[in-house]
Amino acid sequence: MLLWQQLRKRPHGLKFRKQFPFREMTVDFACLERRLIIEIDGEAHSYGDQPRRDAARDAILKREGFRVLRIAARDVLKNMDGVLQFIAASCSDVGPLHHNAARRGSPPRSGEEFA
Repeated sequence: MLLWQQLRKRPHGLKFRKQFPFREMTVDFACLERRLIIEIDGEAHSYGDQPRRDAARDAILKREGFRVLRIAARDVLKNMDGVLQFIAASCSDVGPLHHNAARRGSPPRSGEEFA
């Protein structure tokens, strides 16, 4: 997939995973550090019960604390730079999952108070 060729280069230092299994589903791409899911939707996502199924999947992911980006496959093909900018902006909107701990020396020993 064309988008994977770009995401695997770790844009902005972010690690993306392809075809990431989560619960009973598999998402197209995930940046776990930023709790971001990227789904690439082809034409089939507009027909039948697929929009309802996509909305149900999105609701599950959102309840689990993920932000979901749905990007049209035609946009990936026609405007890769724009798609990458959109993804980067979305990653910066969501803070990192982990924060660096303050470095103040060793942790307190048993019975000692935090300063």
